[in-house]
Amino acid sequence: MTRRVLIVTHGGRPQAVAALSEALRELKAAGFEYTLHDDAVAEEFGDHMAAKRVAEGVHNAEVVMVLGGDGTILRAAELTRGTDVPLLGVNLGHVGFLAESEREDLRAAVQRLAARDYEVEERATVEVTVHLPGTAEPVVGWALNEATVEKATRDRMLEVAIGVDGRPLLSFGCDGVVMSTATGSTAHAFSGGGPVIWPDVDAVLMVPLSAHALFARPLVIGPRSRYTVDVLPQSTVEGVLTCDGRREIRLPRGSRVVVRQGGTVRLARLSTAPFADRLVSKFNLPVSGWRDRVGSAHAEAQDVRSDRTSDSNTGSNTPAET
Repeated sequence: MTRRVLIVTHGGRPQAVAALSEALRELKAAGFEYTLHDDAVAEEFGDHMAAKRVAEGVHNAEVVMVLGGDGTILRAAELTRGTDVPLLGVNLGHVGFLAESEREDLRAAVQRLAARDYEVEERATVEVTVHLPGTAEPVVGWALNEATVEKATRDRMLEVAIGVDGRPLLSFGCDGVVMSTATGSTAHAFSGGGPVIWPDVDAVLMVPLSAHALFARPLVIGPRSRYTVDVLPQSTVEGVLTCDGRREIRLPRGSRVVVRQGGTVRLARLSTAPFADRLVSKFNLPVSGWRDRVGSAHAEAQDVRSDRTSDSNTGSNTPAET
């Protein structure tokens, strides 16, 4: 039986070109057939990738291998959403939270793939429904990381009203509002001051950005609840909705955005390490407190003083050279 891999990469980077050459060589040696994704389709709202999935045979692929950073993985998720095909990310970027392998481990990743030595993990997405004033049919989008409503221009605040499950909660002026999945809690929402949510938690997070309000704290709702964000008619600026930092749509005054938990995207996992270990590795977190570091530094200083004393004592018993 033929085993097939679809490859998505960031073709503009020399590092990606070199990684692609190695990946093709290793996949061929392991007996895989492969196809390169033609990324000529522009990102937009709606399921514009349906025809692309058929044309490129995504449903017949064992895995979609992604060579790049988190942005490239988010782009590849457009292809696999709604299918059973998992994404295997090889990090060529900076943090690479969604990636499973680093560039130097590419060969080992292909060997693990060939041996079917990997697990598949499902990550929840958010479904985004946009109701525009004067338009009968809503516009539907989605995001793996986050949907962000922000002001369209920099000079004024965006006035929004927030609701949960159809009930009004609060309104304020702000730079924007981020609504993220647990997966996206380490991305835009994290930089806005939101909490880190473990990937297996069924939740949707909301983080206000620079809100002019006394009660404007991050909120977390469950998988059966929904957020609404209304761009108020009295807002001095319009808004813009962006999904995963890629697909966007203008929000005139009077627009409403509804965000709830959606379907899943599947990720191929080579490591069974706990998520806490991934946090420590990706963010380079210090796992020892400052007292431990001070104690260690003090011990090192004591060792240096001891060595100097020993050298001094040795030197006093050694005849001087003539």
